[in-house]
Amino acid sequence: MIIASQKRKENIAEYLLYMWQIEDIIRANNMDLDIIEQNIISKYNLTQDDHDKMLDWYESLIDMMRRENVVTSGHLQLNKNVIIQLNDLHNTLLKDARFSEYSVEFYKTLPFIVELRAKANDNKVGEIETCFTALYGFLLLKLQKKELSTDTQNALKQISHFIAVLAHYYKLDTEDKLFTND
Repeated sequence: MIIASQKRKENIAEYLLYMWQIEDIIRANNMDLDIIEQNIISKYNLTQDDHDKMLDWYESLIDMMRRENVVTSGHLQLNKNVIIQLNDLHNTLLKDARFSEYSVEFYKTLPFIVELRAKANDNKVGEIETCFTALYGFLLLKLQKKELSTDTQNALKQISHFIAVLAHYYKLDTEDKLFTND
């Protein structure tokens, strides 16, 4: 809750990856608030007020996951909305000649996106979500201490850079600084 709020303000990409991790943490704890309180919330040194707020936050996420039927897989609509916003911004940036450096980064990344989509056999997922899925998969592999090939590391480096550029533009946009020279 506290971390999510901070990440949302500072870096939308880190926020989204964090929220996907929270979804998985909730699933790993069987959607059980008591287990989450014991395994996660109690590990923080919180005031009673912050403890209660965090408990309420997890409870509301659990409720949303049940209502949205993403108990075993998938993402909450609030996280899907971030992807939609980033995708909209992505399309806007690609169409605007003032952001040609963004287009260059995207087209450097596109071959990796195409390859990932082919491996996943899923062309329904957009480019931005494909990038986030790759980054999240990398984080999971890193947690498992699994080795990555040099090609995979290079792909992830480019995808990460591209998403960082998009996140930067998103922050500028939310601060009404993206189109200040219009």
